[in-house]
Amino acid sequence: MKSNLKGRSFLGLLDYSPEEINDLIELSAQVKKEKKDGIFPRRLENKNIALLFEKNSTRTRCAFTVAAIDEGAHPEFLGKNDIQFGKKESVADTARVLGRMFDGIQYRGFKHETVEGLAMHAGVPVWNGLTDAFHPTQVLADFLTIKEQKGYLKGIAFAFIGDGRNNMANSLMIGAAKMGMDFRIVAPTSLFPQAALVETAQKIAVQSGASITITNDITEGVRGADVIYTDVWVSMGEEEQFEERIKILLPYQVNADMMAKTGKSDTIFLHCLPAFHDLNTTVGMEIYEKFGIDAMEVSNEVFESKNSKVWDEAENRMHTIKAVMIATLQD
Repeated sequence: MKSNLKGRSFLGLLDYSPEEINDLIELSAQVKKEKKDGIFPRRLENKNIALLFEKNSTRTRCAFTVAAIDEGAHPEFLGKNDIQFGKKESVADTARVLGRMFDGIQYRGFKHETVEGLAMHAGVPVWNGLTDAFHPTQVLADFLTIKEQKGYLKGIAFAFIGDGRNNMANSLMIGAAKMGMDFRIVAPTSLFPQAALVETAQKIAVQSGASITITNDITEGVRGADVIYTDVWVSMGEEEQFEERIKILLPYQVNADMMAKTGKSDTIFLHCLPAFHDLNTTVGMEIYEKFGIDAMEVSNEVFESKNSKVWDEAENRMHTIKAVMIATLQD
C-alpha cells in the first residue's frame, strides 16, 4: 500500500485524499482475493478491537467481527446497554479508558460529535461505522463494487435517489467528488442536502474533475447513469415519519421505469441495506396494510434483477473494513 495510514482514524472521507481512498480500495481488492484463495496473513495478531454500538446493526457488526478474526485480532462487542455516553461517563472519559485497553475502536451510533470525541481522546485509531452525518465504510464498499463491475471510478455517472440529506447521500457526494465522478442527488426539494456540504463537494470537484448536480428532476437526474443508488426512506429512530416520507418520496421509487430512463441496459443498482422491496418483513407488511404499497424505495423487480449488485456490495463491507483496520493498525 502506497499511503501510510498507520495511527489514523477513519471518521469520514473528507479527511482522506483521493490517492488514500484509492489505496484503501486497492487493498480491499487484495484482501478479498486473499480470502477467496484461503490466505489469511493474520496481520493484526494480538490486536484488540472495541466495537461500540449505540445503533443496532447486521452488516457493520458482522463485517468488523469477521474481518478482525480473519486477521488474528479479537473483537469485543459493546452494545447500547454497555456504553452510556454522557449519562454515567463522558465520551472523553470513555475514550481514554478504552484507548488504554484496545488497539482500535469502532463506533456506530447517532451523533457524529461522539465519534469525533472518541477520536480526539482515545489515542488509538477510531473508525466510523455510521453516524447521523456520515457512513464512510459503506462508501468504500460501494466504490469497490463499482470498480469490480465497471472497471473504473473516475467519470462514473452516479445517481443517488431519495432522501438527499441522509448520511449515505452526504458520504457518497463527498466520496464521488474526491474520485472524479459525475454525481447527482435526485430528491424532492425539501430533502436536498445541506448547502454548505454541497459547496464543499463542489470545491473538491474542481480539483478532481468531478461534477455535482442536485435536482428534483428524475428524468434529467438519471439520464446516462452508470449507477443508481437508493436507501431507506426512514432511518432508525424516525419511524413516525413513514407517512410523510411515503407521500413525498413515492415518485422517487427506483423501479423498472426509472431504470429505463437511464438509457442504458447495464446500469447497476446498489443499496446499502436493509431494503423494503417486498412484503416479507413485519414493517413491509404494516406499510402495505396502511398505505397499500408493496415496496418502498425500490421495487422487488429491480432489487432482484441482474442489474442489482447488492449482495456483492454487502460482502464488500467485510473486505473494505478489513482494509481500513490493516492500514491504520498494522505494525
